[in-house]
Amino acid sequence: MKCPFCGQVNHDRVLETRSVNDGAAIKRRRECEICGRRFTTMEEIEEMRLFVVKNDGRREPFDRNNIIHGMRLACKGRNISSDMLEEAAQEIERMLCNRLQPEVSTREIGEMVMDHLKSLDHVAYVRFASVYRQFEDATQFREIVTMLRRSSARKESN
Repeated sequence: MKCPFCGQVNHDRVLETRSVNDGAAIKRRRECEICGRRFTTMEEIEEMRLFVVKNDGRREPFDRNNIIHGMRLACKGRNISSDMLEEAAQEIERMLCNRLQPEVSTREIGEMVMDHLKSLDHVAYVRFASVYRQFEDATQFREIVTMLRRSSARKESN
């Protein structure tokens, strides 16, 4: 550690260490062995910033609230709790961060949201898919409902 007063490097000792922010950071009180002055340092986990690449090529910081908002719209009037949507959004964010890639496309996020909605509520899944995939006519609705029926029938037979 570099002393902010005299500039010496690695000539300090730790006097006190405290956990802060529910263990997300460590605050240390240090004393420079050269000049005798005391200073405080903070250690925090550096999280990788995740950026979303939009269809038009723009990049913006990832925001889990956008996922929750889209899922809420799809689940409007359905018996899906806010906690369930929050858990799904957290799971999606965790999966994206675990990939260790700094960028993700809106297409990938949309597919992940659809996967989660499919397991939560079929009506919400169809609603989200119709907007996300920009359905143009009723045949597309029929195709997705047929696919859902087939996957439900397979689950019941297992």
